[in-house]
Order: sequence, then structure tokens, then C-alpha cells
Amino acid sequence: MTVLPGQAAAPDGAAAAPEDPLALAAAWLPAAGSGTTPTMVLSTIGLDGYPSARTVLLSAFDGQRLHFHTDTRSRKAAELAAVPRASMTLVWPETARQLVVTGDVAAVTDREARIAYDARTHYLQVLAWVNDAALAAQPADERRARWAAFDADQGAAPLDPPATWGGFALTPVQMLFWQGATDGPSNRLAYERVDDRWTLEHWPG
Repeated sequence: MTVLPGQAAAPDGAAAAPEDPLALAAAWLPAAGSGTTPTMVLSTIGLDGYPSARTVLLSAFDGQRLHFHTDTRSRKAAELAAVPRASMTLVWPETARQLVVTGDVAAVTDREARIAYDARTHYLQVLAWVNDAALAAQPADERRARWAAFDADQGAAPLDPPATWGGFALTPVQMLFWQGATDGPSNRLAYERVDDRWTLEHWPG
């Protein structure tokens, strides 16, 4: 693996790849404050040692870290407490792009978590309050009834986040940018952080 000497071909060959993959990620990911929260597969290390994956929302990319939020009682929160490392996979089929980010995870501040909660839709805010393990074990009709009761009780008042609302941010150590093509082979740019610099390899798609 070699340290980037300068510019290199981007995955689609249309432009030079930046030395800093965070700049390329900024071009691919929704801008901060855009209100767009794409889905991604979050992979953690399970407490049993096996991979553990689920689909969650990417709350934000702040230029350095990727943020996501969850119930602090969740399985992923327990797994991250044990091993604070994870991978995120984002896919854009319409543009034949995929981004896989691996790195170290840390809890966000209370203020960051509150900002993310306030930016969620009303449905997702209610979900954070009522969708716990006890409710999940109930029949569908009971789940709907409890949801409706909570929503009716709250009325139109703005919701504060529950005490179980929490957030995490992943600082990348590896970033893989895949770009598909219909007139040639697909390609990946594989960035890896070494100390305070990024290295780059070109991988087959």
C-alpha cells in the first residue's frame, strides 16, 4: 500500500480522487442540514463474536464522522459498549455506487443527540418512545392500539427525546468507494488511515 502522491482516478474515471476520502464522502453523502437521512447497514461485533448487522438511518455526516442514533437499551448499543468498532454500508442503486466505512465509534454529546431527535419526523420521534422489547412481544393489534394511545395522549405538543435516546458517531479508518459501470469493469477506491495520513489502493469491483 502506498501513500497518495497526488491525484488519482476517481471510481468512475470522471474526475481526480481527492487525497482525503472525507472530501469524496462529502460529495456522495447528503449535505449537513439537508434533512435527508439515507438508510445504511450498520455492522457491529456481536457479543457472541459473530457479525451483527441491521439497517438504520444515517443521521448526519459532519465532515469527519458519520452519526447514527438508537435506543440505548438496544443490542447494537450493548455491542458497541463492548467493542466500539463498526462498519457502515450505504448503497445508491440508481447511480451504481456503494460506500463502506469502517472505524471507531464513540457516543455523541447530549446536544448532538437532541439535535438529531428534533430533526426526526413525528413518526420516528414516537417510535423512539414506544418501540421497546415489551411492545415488540405484543400482537400487531395491541402494538397499534398502544401507539395510538400514546399519540393521542401527547396531542400536538412537541416531543422531547426519551431518556433512552442516544447517539453514536463513527470516525473512519477505512473507506471503500465502489462505482459500477455498464461499459467497463467496476472499480473501488480503498482508502486506509495510517497515523494521520490516508493511503489509497485501487481494487477490482
